[in-house]
Amino acid sequence: MATRITYKFKNQAKEINFAYDKYHDIYEAVAAAEGVDLTRYLMMEQQIAMTSKGSSAVKDFRAKEFARFGFSDIYYHKDEPKKS
Repeated sequence: MATRITYKFKNQAKEINFAYDKYHDIYEAVAAAEGVDLTRYLMMEQQIAMTSKGSSAVKDFRAKEFARFGFSDIYYHKDEPKKS
């Protein structure tokens, strides 16, 4: 089953193919497509995950950081196979 990601990077709409065997999540995929280095982001995300009690802190951090990087409207689309 094919999957795609649509997103905006610096207000320019883009679309890429996505596979979990290449990337951990859709955020890593869009960052790689635009050449954004996530080394420091991933370290900070891990620290937040270890110190926070819920996943909302990690989600909030991710949303704010990717907005700061210039990303918006990141969506995952699953293409259903056509029935004949």
